[in-house]
Amino acid sequence: MSPLPPSSAVSRARRSLNEVQALLALAGPIIVAQLANTAMGFVDTVMAGRVGARDLAAVALGNSIWVPLLLLMGGILLATTAKVSRKVGAGSYALIGPLVRQALWLALAIGLSAALLLFSARPLLLLMQVEAALADTAMGYLQAVALGFPALALFQVLRGFSDGLGSTRPTMVIGLLGLLLNIPLNYIFIYGKLGLPAMGGVGCGWATALVLWFMLGAMLWWVHWAPLYKSSRLFEHLEGPQWPAIRALLSLGLPIGIAIFAEASIFSVIALLIGSLGASVVAGHQVALNFSSMVFMIPYSLAMATTVRVGQALGRGAPRDARFSAGVAMATALVYACCSASLMLWLRGDIARLYTPNAEVLAVAGALLMYSALFQFSDAIQVTAAGALRGYHDTRATMLITLLAYWGIGLPIGYSLGLSELLGPPSGPAGLWQGLVIGLTCAAVLLGVRLQRIARRQIRAPA
Repeated sequence: MSPLPPSSAVSRARRSLNEVQALLALAGPIIVAQLANTAMGFVDTVMAGRVGARDLAAVALGNSIWVPLLLLMGGILLATTAKVSRKVGAGSYALIGPLVRQALWLALAIGLSAALLLFSARPLLLLMQVEAALADTAMGYLQAVALGFPALALFQVLRGFSDGLGSTRPTMVIGLLGLLLNIPLNYIFIYGKLGLPAMGGVGCGWATALVLWFMLGAMLWWVHWAPLYKSSRLFEHLEGPQWPAIRALLSLGLPIGIAIFAEASIFSVIALLIGSLGASVVAGHQVALNFSSMVFMIPYSLAMATTVRVGQALGRGAPRDARFSAGVAMATALVYACCSASLMLWLRGDIARLYTPNAEVLAVAGALLMYSALFQFSDAIQVTAAGALRGYHDTRATMLITLLAYWGIGLPIGYSLGLSELLGPPSGPAGLWQGLVIGLTCAAVLLGVRLQRIARRQIRAPA
């Protein structure tokens, strides 16, 4: 007797498992690359801190300026991944080379503009009332980092090109090599080795710039020689900038950059708002934020992989597969959120003690980590839905939803709860983080509804 055919439930479970495996195969290297980038910042902080408090403060100040700029720039250039994945799904490999070349022109313009902004950042430091000596060190650090921004922008495009093809391993390998190179370069420039003068915190900027140029060179070499990229003919010839293609990239990418910038900058605004509540409160907020940011790298990487899976499915004319990929990605992110939230609630005191032994800071950080655990679920949903919507090339609605949820709902409610008496006695940082939970929940609901509608519309649309 022949075996019975598998039930639809078994078939769906098997298909879901295959999709999870494909998603994780893409996301795994991205996760490692993101953690390597985070580790570079950690290395800079530790090595600059050993020189002195002023150098540590200068690096921290510089990061608060150039990292948001990096997020905006990187978000804009994520359009490369979304567009390349569509072309891959459609089998239109000959169109990928011209697309990426135009993205490189756009990246060069954005990278040079960002570098000029960093070179001109002194008025911002004066506006922040930074003392003259600290401002000089911070500007030296920023101007050194600025020299690497054109390379960083070009690298982001080549990374998007590779990710869109479904190959995320180069980003991981080059990210790890960059981290390994960053340590000796920091040592040489910060402490003055090999005949160079000791530059302190400014040396971190020079090391970072050199690492960024190394990463660009390594990615260029990989893309030029690996067989996977040959069919795209990226290096076949070089045409000049073409405004229609660049405008299409900007139309897709600028809303992504603004949305990512809006989400990241709200945490900086909260830090400024609670600055008057005392050093212990600010430190506790920073501990909770730092750990939450590291935990966020996993769903963020899943979202980047989701963009590729959805884009490739739509490119081959399979909108039902695109919706299935998005659903599996969101379920995977929720499973991760269950684990991360449980561990945060269970180990919040131990996590805080990794950062500081100060009892006051521990109390604030432990309380805020509870709110961080609560928003793991909404954070996982909103970031994965946003990644899927990038695959659908639906980015303007994502930007508007993000601005509304964070700046129109979350921040005003957080301010009302934490720093005013509009909704009762002010609760300090707890109220601001409660506002974050509300804002993220609104974003998750609205983006989830938007994704469902767009997916349904694609399925109903004529081929």
